[in-house]
Amino acid sequence: MEKISSKKSKRVVIIGAGIVGVSTAIWLQRAGHDVVVVDAKGPASGTSYGNAGILASIAIVPVTIPGLMSKAPTMLLNKKSPLFLRWSYLPKLMPFLAKYLPHTNDADVNRIADGLTLLLQDSADQHLSLAKGTEAERYVAPGNYCFGYVDKDAFDQDSYGWNIRRERGYKFEEMTGAELAQYDPALQDVFGYGVKCPEHGQITDPGAYVKALAAHVEEQGGTFVLEEVKDIKFENGAAVGVVTPKQNIEADEVVVATGMWSGPLAKKLGVKVPLEAERGYHIEFVNPSIQLKSPIMVSSGKFAMTPMEGRLRCAGIVEFGGLSEKRSRAPLDLLKEQALQLLPELKYDRIDEWMGFRPSTSDSLPVIGATENYKNVWLGFGHQHIGLTAGPKTGRWIAQMINGDKPNVDLEPFSTQRFSS
Repeated sequence: MEKISSKKSKRVVIIGAGIVGVSTAIWLQRAGHDVVVVDAKGPASGTSYGNAGILASIAIVPVTIPGLMSKAPTMLLNKKSPLFLRWSYLPKLMPFLAKYLPHTNDADVNRIADGLTLLLQDSADQHLSLAKGTEAERYVAPGNYCFGYVDKDAFDQDSYGWNIRRERGYKFEEMTGAELAQYDPALQDVFGYGVKCPEHGQITDPGAYVKALAAHVEEQGGTFVLEEVKDIKFENGAAVGVVTPKQNIEADEVVVATGMWSGPLAKKLGVKVPLEAERGYHIEFVNPSIQLKSPIMVSSGKFAMTPMEGRLRCAGIVEFGGLSEKRSRAPLDLLKEQALQLLPELKYDRIDEWMGFRPSTSDSLPVIGATENYKNVWLGFGHQHIGLTAGPKTGRWIAQMINGDKPNVDLEPFSTQRFSS
C-alpha cells in the first residue's frame, strides 16, 4: 500500500462521502492524518453510485465544442435527442448558459482538454493505487472502453474530438462493425463502426466500491458523521471546524467535496463558482441474458452500456432542470427504448431506475485547491460526468497539498479563483 510521508498530523474534516471525499480521506490517512467525513446520506449516496462505472480517461473533450449553439435548439426539440430541458427551469438556467456557451470555440476547447488530460490520463492506475490492499480492490477492472457508431460516416463526423484525443497521446483503434463483433460477439450486427480504447477500465459496482473504500477509512480509524453541514466555523481568519444541526466538529483543515451541494458553502468562503446540475439518468437490466465484454459508448444516443455484477447499466442523458428530486419519464423511457433497439434479444428480470445530479462548472473543469480567503479550506468539486474517473487523483492532489507537498503538475486550470476575474 502506497504511503505519503507526513510532516505533521492534522485533523481534517471532509464534507462529502462520494468518490472525491473518500479518496481524499484515504490519501490523508496514508500520510498519517486523522480524518472525519461528514455527509447527510452517507458514502456513495449520489452520483458516486449512479454513474456509468467507466474509468473514462479519454473523456477530455467538453460538450462545448464549436457548433453546439447551432445544434442545441434542434436537439432540445427532438424527443429522441439525449439533451433534455425542463422548460420551466430555463429562466434560472440562463445566467449559467451565459457563462457556459461562450466556451464553444477552439481555443477554450483545447485549453479544457489540456486540463482534463492532466486529471484523467492515468485514471485506471490511480484507482488501482487507491484501492490497493482494501476490499474495494476487487471492483477495479482495467481493460478496454469502446465506442459504437452507426457507420464510418458517423465516426468521421466526430473527428474533431478524436483529433483532440490523438494530439494528446491517447491510443485508440478504429474497427469495422465486423471487427467490433469479433471482439465482442454480443455486438454482432449492433454497430457499423467502432473504436476500441485500451488502458481504460471500469468499476464493476460503483456503489459497492465507494462503500468498500469508506469501510477501509473506518478500519484505519476514520470517522463518518451522517449529518448535514450547515456552516464552517472560523476564528482569526482560519477554519476551526464545521457546524451540523447536532454538533460542532473541530478541524485543523476542511475539505469541501460534496458535489452540487458544494456551491453554497463555497460562496460563503468567497468563491463564486458558476455551477449547474446536469441531471443524469441510468437504467439497469437486472440479471441480463446478454452481457458485454467491455463498456461501450453509444455515440448516437450519448449513453454508455456497462456490464456490472448481475446487471447491465445504461447511463447517460443530460437534462437541465435544477435540483428537483422528481424524475422525468422521457429520459428513462428513451434509455430503455434505445438499449432494446440495440439489443432486441435481451431478457432480464426487471429494470431499476436512477436519477442524480452531476455538478458542472461553466468551463467544464472542476475546482481543486485552497480557497484564497482561508488557506486551510480546500475545494474539490465540479467534475460533471467524470467524477468517478477523476476522484482518486483529485483526492490525492488535495491530500498532498494539505500535507505540505506540491503536486507535480500545474493546478492552475482548476484554480478556485478563476471565476473571480
